[in-house]
Amino acid sequence: MFDPDKGDESIEANQRKALRLTAQTGTLVAALDRLRKGEEPIAPKPGLSTAGNFLYMLSGKEPDAVATRALDVALILHADHELNASTFSARVTVATLTDMYSAITSAVGTLAGPLHGGANVNVMHLLEKIGTPDKAEEIVSQMLANGQKIPGIGHRVYRALDPRAVSLRQMSKQLAETSGQPQWYEISERVQEAADKALAAKGKTTLKANVDFFSASVYHVIGIPTDLFTPVFAISRIAGWTAHVLEQLGNNRLIRPRAIYTGPRDLKVTPISAR
Repeated sequence: MFDPDKGDESIEANQRKALRLTAQTGTLVAALDRLRKGEEPIAPKPGLSTAGNFLYMLSGKEPDAVATRALDVALILHADHELNASTFSARVTVATLTDMYSAITSAVGTLAGPLHGGANVNVMHLLEKIGTPDKAEEIVSQMLANGQKIPGIGHRVYRALDPRAVSLRQMSKQLAETSGQPQWYEISERVQEAADKALAAKGKTTLKANVDFFSASVYHVIGIPTDLFTPVFAISRIAGWTAHVLEQLGNNRLIRPRAIYTGPRDLKVTPISAR
């Protein structure tokens, strides 16, 4: 509504829109969090990074170097990941030559689902349910026995450890050592071990942690509320979404998948008037 380039769909205008969206999304999320708590929004502070500013705008306190680095790593790792569901929806939308904001709205709606952007929320709920490392094996084994999936374990693309999870695992461990909250990292490790053990006992391929698994403990320890985990994902992925939108517009072709009907055939149609 306030975009000075509204109505201008040139490449230059869309590049400016992409930069503004990437810069403003974190500010918007932080402001909304404070408003819902009855607090005044905090303006960004010159000199702080995107990650540092977001944590500062949430609490009003400048974060330490470890917390800033942890969020910075998480934002980089979540920024883009091939044709994931939300990125694909953004490209499909803008392929109709609608505006960038419509495409990003499609992406946000797709990200909101628990099987996409909400996955690390479910991881944190599991860690809180387990509570202490010694209960991890019992709860994980029970979940698997009941046919339940372990949040943050396994990935549609990666069959081994998600390479993004390696860095987040290191950040989670480092935060555990410096924050005085070692239990979340310890529980996470026990969950992975318990899942491997239970699946191996059934002769099944073990599943490794994905990017959502260790991001949950990282976000929690640096003070991000659990219900902001998905918006934080959007703060990061906005860079990837807008890059894909620009790429799609640069060599556009309407994305139109085909479908093959596999339902019943030769059905008798009864006219409404005869019913």
